[in-house]
Amino acid sequence: MKKRIAVALLAIALVALIAPFAFAEEAAAGGAGSVATTMAVFGAAVGIGLAALGTGIGQGLGLSKACEGTARNPGASGKIMTILIIGLAMIESLCIYALLVSLGILISQKSFF
Repeated sequence: MKKRIAVALLAIALVALIAPFAFAEEAAAGGAGSVATTMAVFGAAVGIGLAALGTGIGQGLGLSKACEGTARNPGASGKIMTILIIGLAMIESLCIYALLVSLGILISQKSFF
């Protein structure tokens, strides 16, 4: 299992390192900022990926604890549900903020569009 993870991470690292060279011809032909655009796209993708990972873990933990609380005290399920919905909305807003930041990074690269 560790060997598979190491190979997958190595493949991702190689793709990330080779991508600027793949777009180097476009920069030589007059497209300025090709490497910067590539790195901005990669950074935006990694940023939204980490945000989605973190919010997914947070929502899963919150839901599991809410289920445990309801199982221990079924009479409090209404209050637990209300707090859970508010908490999930707060967690999801963090991912939406990360999406906006990633889109801002992409829009700031004028050669991307």
